[in-house]
Amino acid sequence: MKTKRRIINVDEDKCDGCGACATGCHEGALLVIDGKARLVSDLLCDGLGACIGDCPRGAIRIEERAAEPYDEAKVMEGMVKHGPGTIKAHLEHLAGHGQKTLLAQALAYLKARGISSPMEEEMSRNEKNGQRHGGNGPCGCPGERTMDFREEGGPGAEEGAGEAKSQLRQWPVQLHLISPQAPYFRKADLLVAADCTAYAYGDFHEDFIKGRAMVVACPKLDDGLEVYEEKLRALIEDAGVNTITVAQMEVPCCGGLLSLVKRAAEAAGRRVPVKRVVVGVQGGIKSEEWV
Repeated sequence: MKTKRRIINVDEDKCDGCGACATGCHEGALLVIDGKARLVSDLLCDGLGACIGDCPRGAIRIEERAAEPYDEAKVMEGMVKHGPGTIKAHLEHLAGHGQKTLLAQALAYLKARGISSPMEEEMSRNEKNGQRHGGNGPCGCPGERTMDFREEGGPGAEEGAGEAKSQLRQWPVQLHLISPQAPYFRKADLLVAADCTAYAYGDFHEDFIKGRAMVVACPKLDDGLEVYEEKLRALIEDAGVNTITVAQMEVPCCGGLLSLVKRAAEAAGRRVPVKRVVVGVQGGIKSEEWV
């Protein structure tokens, strides 16, 4: 039975059939057919939009329409056929997008069939070895490796002589790469910063980052804003962040960052105080208010 939900849409006029989206779709919902990317099954599309950032032509977007409900068990059938590496990538994909319910369904599917979970095995090994760092992200990229600096000498532990002290408490910081499940987001005061603010404001580390977990994004140039909204919702609802400070530039196109946070807050099951700080293009704070 079809219900209205978020699902991807491919603009065939923009699509050049490069196949990058199909490679990036863990669920196998996209295939290149007759030179164009096609959504082959509603059942396989989770609507999270991970494929959006893989499209160099901007041909993929999220829309809301009547579609068959996403079927995690159906997806897992395909994952299992491709082996532990594919299973692990899919589980990390769900975890990275804060999809706790779907992740539980996937793990239950494996357990019911007597198949061990590669992700749980790795987490168990890390705990036994006393590792504080998470594994690589879904794409296996070292840049997505979760690192918590709070327990490693504190922020700025590696600064050299005469260098300004870094206040960064974690890695990664780019909103597409972070996992809402990372421990440093739990009950944290969150900074959501537009990319340019760190360059315009001289004391950004001391006045903005210090004491906060942070994510950075550009509401004008980044793709996959729907994914941003979902991750922000997960940070509010699942990680339980205490407050959110939105640091944006004074230029009009930067206002979309606050809109993203507001939509995520409205969709979340709990309320969280939100402050907007507007930074001038030549530095300095133009305005600061709770919204």
